[in-house]
Formats: sequence, structure tokens, C-alpha cells
Amino acid sequence: MLHKTKKPQQRAELPEQAGAAQPLPQGDFAVYVAARGFEHDLLAELGKRVLAQRGRLVLARGARPAAWAHNVWLRPQWLPIQSVGDAVRQLKGIQRNWSLHIPPEHIRRAKLIQEQLPHVSAKAQVFGQPMPAGKLGAWTLWAPELLLASPATTSPYADGEVLFEENKIDPPGRAYLKLWEVFTLLQCFPQAGELCLDLGASPGGWSWVLGKLGATVLSIDKAPLAPQVAALPTVSSCQGSGFELDPRDAGAVDWLFSDMICYPTRLLEAVQRWLAHGQCRNYVCTLKFQAETDYETAQAFAAIPGSRLLHLSCNKHELTWVNLACWREAATQG
Repeated sequence: MLHKTKKPQQRAELPEQAGAAQPLPQGDFAVYVAARGFEHDLLAELGKRVLAQRGRLVLARGARPAAWAHNVWLRPQWLPIQSVGDAVRQLKGIQRNWSLHIPPEHIRRAKLIQEQLPHVSAKAQVFGQPMPAGKLGAWTLWAPELLLASPATTSPYADGEVLFEENKIDPPGRAYLKLWEVFTLLQCFPQAGELCLDLGASPGGWSWVLGKLGATVLSIDKAPLAPQVAALPTVSSCQGSGFELDPRDAGAVDWLFSDMICYPTRLLEAVQRWLAHGQCRNYVCTLKFQAETDYETAQAFAAIPGSRLLHLSCNKHELTWVNLACWREAATQG
């Protein structure tokens, strides 16, 4: 049974942020959880919409997709509290399932609150199974007597980070986790018999995923595939550069994949050739940045109709660009 607590008088008055001259954001704002180590990129992406920041949490006007955010809190609210027990009662009064975003300060107090909330299982995601169906709220301790909580978020995972039950034997390296996460989040993946081109495939982590799905895979790279990938019956390889493949020679393709190490501008040029060719239905590519983030090229990818840019849980200084035929059709019709 949920326990609802009567709100004490004068709770409408919120304390100001510690050390700040401005009051806490009110009204229409959202909370963005930055990818670990990429807070600066999220701040740059949100720009003038930013209202406040605390560690990985960035408060900004409006709720919309952000490439450098793993999760977005859609309905954040400030909850003044009088004690640990009061915090627990208020959160339980809103809903059952909550995930704590550990604050940079007051960590022990925050954990005391979370320990008294109903336990939420945090099992590793099994690839091929759907995402958790239950609603998961998010909260943090902004100050000793103040919670920031949202019953609705964009991700069913704690802080939006997808942790898989990994296969540490069969795939070469850990790059395969990127495709596992893309396919799990989007619930869209190549079907048996669909033709997939994997550009710059070696050692073959992505080709391994695609081959295991039953797709017909052509892997292109100057280096060979790992033996266990080359042995898959639906995977074939061609020695050469992924950039040198002429779309006119490839014909119709269901999926184009690229996890190549290259400058994002060069990848954009290759993708534009394929888009102009008009015979590829779906794209999944990694934008690998060098010392600095190339925001201009990332924006050019995002501007392509039907596109999404994601920073996946296992991405480093890179973004994953996804463009699906169904999204392009919806963007054109809309």
C-alpha cells in the first residue's frame, strides 16, 4: 500500500541553490543525465536552454532528445523534506519504483533514503529480450533537505545506462555491444536474409552480431575478419576499403553499418553518396571524434531526415548515428 503524506504548511517556499544567487528552476524544465565524462558536450548541445548543472545532471528548458544525454527526466519536481523518513514517504506516495542518481555530495544520506524504498531489480539486460516494461522514476538529493525527483523518464534503465549480460567468448572485442544496445533500444534490427554491408568490419564484432541474427553480411576491410566470424555461414568478406565501395556497384542494400575509425567529415561524405544512390534502407554508423568534438558534422548527420544521434553506454568519444527507412518516410510525410 502506498503511504501518502500531508504536506506541511509553507512547503511551497523552496530554498535557493546552495552558493547560487538565482532561485531553483521552476516551470517547464527537464533534467538531462550526461554521458559519463561528456558533461561539456551536453552543455554545448543544450546551449542557452541550460538553467543549472550539478555533476552529470543538467537542468534545461523543455524536454527533447539530446545525443549526449543517456536519460531525460520528463516531469521533475522539487520536494522539500524534513528527514530521511519524510523523503521515503513522499517518494512512495508518488509511485513505487525509483532509481537514485548518486549526488556529488550528501551521498550517505541519499543512500539511506534509497535503501528504504522498494527494491528494484537491476539485472543485466539479455540481448534479444525486450527492455524492462515497468516505469522507473529517478531522483537525487539536491541538498540535505531537498529532493529533485521525476516519476517519468525516457529510459527504463538506471541513469539510462544499459548493462548487458556479455558474451566474453565468441565475439572479437567489445564493439558488438554497440549494436546490441542500438537494437535493444530501438526494437528494430536486421531480419534473416536481409543484406547488410559492414564497412571497415575487421575484426568483425558487428558482423558477428549481424551474422548471428541470420542476416546476409558482406564485410569489407583491408584486414581479415576474426576466424570465428569468418566461419559464420551468412558472413562473407571482401578485402578493400569501405570508402572505395561505389554504391552503384552494390545495388540495393537493406542495412549499411560502419564502425570505422575515420574523421566524421569523411564518414559524412560516404553516407551522402549512399543517400544520393537511394538504394539503402537503413543506416547505423559511428561518428568517432578526435581530440575535439566535431559539433558541426554531428549536426549535419542529425539534420538528415529520419536521423537520431545517440551516445550509447559503451561509446567513448563518439556518437552512433541511426537512420531508418520508416523514420525517413515519417519525416517526409510530416
